[in-house]
Amino acid sequence: MYNSIKLTDKVHWVGVNDKETDLFESLWPLPEGIAYNSYIINDDKVALIDTVKINYTDTYLEKVRDVIGDKKVDYLIINHMEPDHSGSIKSVLEAYPEMKIIGNAKTMNFLEGFYGITEGTQVIKDGDELDLGSRKLKFFITPMVHWPETMMTYDQKDKILFAGDVFGGFGSLNGFLFDDEVNIDHYEDEIRRYFSNIIGKYGPVAHRTISRLGKEIEPEMIASTHGLVWREDPAHIIQEYDKWSQQETEEGVVVVYGSMYGNTKVMAEAVARSLSENGIEQIRLFDVSRKHPSFIINDIWKYNGIVLGSCTYNTEIFPPMDYLLKALESRNIKNRVLGIFGSYSWSGGALDRLKEFKENVNCQLVDPVIESQHAPSSEILEKCYEIGKNVASAVKENNE
Repeated sequence: MYNSIKLTDKVHWVGVNDKETDLFESLWPLPEGIAYNSYIINDDKVALIDTVKINYTDTYLEKVRDVIGDKKVDYLIINHMEPDHSGSIKSVLEAYPEMKIIGNAKTMNFLEGFYGITEGTQVIKDGDELDLGSRKLKFFITPMVHWPETMMTYDQKDKILFAGDVFGGFGSLNGFLFDDEVNIDHYEDEIRRYFSNIIGKYGPVAHRTISRLGKEIEPEMIASTHGLVWREDPAHIIQEYDKWSQQETEEGVVVVYGSMYGNTKVMAEAVARSLSENGIEQIRLFDVSRKHPSFIINDIWKYNGIVLGSCTYNTEIFPPMDYLLKALESRNIKNRVLGIFGSYSWSGGALDRLKEFKENVNCQLVDPVIESQHAPSSEILEKCYEIGKNVASAVKENNE
């Protein structure tokens, strides 16, 4: 029966795949599913690292027993208390009542708050070690990547970094587990979508954490709580995460529009055509009402140009566009070339919000800034072409 998967002789993956949940955190679509990764180290002492979502507790405990048989679990190490990883804690504790729960001081606040557990715990500090017999685990406290209690656990013998949510990605593990078992190019979009939507707001903290770890350890394997285990090329996911955490981009432009009756759409298509005529090969054109913002944010994280256009709705910006703007502001989007345009019938409002967005983010605004009343005239469409031309020029210059 398919159960656990070996990382090394003593370390196993005992996670589960979730193809049933439609929205991660009730927000983010999961067209490819998601994995909740947990790991067990079967040394003289047995240590579990994180658990899984409560829906999968029975399957999870079966996998644990598949590895250790009748042995007891001595320690449960909690790298992250979010319920998709901590949901099975009470069930594991019932199965192994002598188990000690390991975490930092902030972990224990969440442990009591979520599950009412206050006994059988051991608080660790940054740099502390735990002896399992043939190996010692070292703990790194990494707050706000991306919760206050987040930490990482490093197996100093096998050089495995159990990284929590960092270096994770969307997508279930469809028979594969390791990076050398899958086409990374196919998988990378869902990894970046996970980063940009879940971790992106805390990019500066992630960058500092990656820099610190690079000075202290040289992991030969990266094992996060979501997605692939990186054994062939752990440097790849570290480099990608570090690049994204600093909002490093490649040449391309994301055009997003909000349109009720098609007039703003015509303007956006004129901008996109101009971008193409002026040498931009990577152009992503989105209707903000019909594409989930997580996919739009993902592409905005990838490319160095953004053009945003919106109609006015009840004297304000079109609501789906406002949601996207707030999401980008929350993530401190920066270092992009930005074009904006608005439209209205009887009352303005959209362009004012787009200008406010420009003031809230560190992006390079290009001229012209356009506002169209009713259907776009030939003069307005010429200005849309001008936006495309100027954005293309600035994007190319910034990519040199």
